[in-house]
This record gives sequence, C-alpha cells and structure tokens, in this order.
Amino acid sequence: MFTINQKAPIYDPEAVQPMRDELLYVGFEEATTPEKVDEYLSGQKDKTVFVMINSVCGCAAGSARPGATLALQNNIIPDKIITVFAGQDRDAVDHFRNNYLKSLPPSSPFMALYKNGELVYTMPRHQIEGRYSEEIAEELQKVFIQYCSAQGPSISKEKYEKLVHAKMCGSKIPAHPPTPSQTLPAGRQGEGA
Repeated sequence: MFTINQKAPIYDPEAVQPMRDELLYVGFEEATTPEKVDEYLSGQKDKTVFVMINSVCGCAAGSARPGATLALQNNIIPDKIITVFAGQDRDAVDHFRNNYLKSLPPSSPFMALYKNGELVYTMPRHQIEGRYSEEIAEELQKVFIQYCSAQGPSISKEKYEKLVHAKMCGSKIPAHPPTPSQTLPAGRQGEGA
C-alpha cells in the first residue's frame, strides 16, 4: 500500500546502501515500514527476535554493526534477526520506538532482544560508544546463550570472512534531496497533492 505521508529519508539512500548490505549479508531482514515491524514482532510466541536500529554514525560503523554481525557467528542465535534504519526507514523506526520501546529514550544505534514478544535485553547507544566490536559481540553472545535456542551461525565462517564492513561515518554522507512538497514556500505545503 502507498503511504502518502511517509517521511522521506534524511540521507541519500544510495550512499547508505553499504550500511544496509552489511547487515543483510549476515541474515538480517529489513523492517522498512510500520507494517513490517509488526509482522516481525507481533505474536512471536516461543520465538526470539533480535532487532538492531542501524545508523550512519561512527559508533554504528566502528562497533555496532561489526559487533552484531560477529555475535551472529555464535552457535546459539535468535530465531529471527531484523533491522530498521534510523534516518532512513523513519516511519518504521518511529513505530518501533513508540510501540515496542515505549519507556526507553530514542537511541541509534540500538539493539534489543525479544523473547515470546517481551523485551528481555537492550543495548542503547551509550553502551556501544567507546567499545570494541569484539566486546559487543561477546556480550550479545552471552545474551543469545541465555535466551535463545536457534542453531547458529547465521552464515558460514567462510562467508563471514568475506564480509566488508561499511566504515563511512554519517558526516560524510550527503543529505537526501528534498521531495517537491518539502521545497514549497511556507504556507503552500500540500498544494498539488
């Protein structure tokens, strides 16, 4: 279904695609709409779902994505691994935060684990910044062993060794061009729709 009021991405989608591809390569599925978020998180009885809010920031590039992807090399992993992208999948991220993280302040990057539809673990940005990816992976693997039972790794060791981490920081990524409705003079928003 086409959503007329969908928020446009902040950064150029082509420029951030490598950051998406890094997670997709190891088995993450993208929840790019609120409907997809609900599909992946609603009614997950007897299942574990790992969610990562991806980001263009330096700590996502240096620690969060490499840590999450390394954690999925564990022999015990979540049943499902999904991602939403802050500043890109804006409606999906807002929906996830408002409906599945109600009491937590916004954070990106951000990681969470759900078991039987209940939030059992979070790693917000302040627990990611300044840490090595190996430290993050080690912590996530302990959480996976505690709550999960699916067989890992998410991809073979041989395939994982070919993974190229996207190291670009958001400060170097061009902003996404505004849509025509965003460039109308003040007071004329919505005309021509």
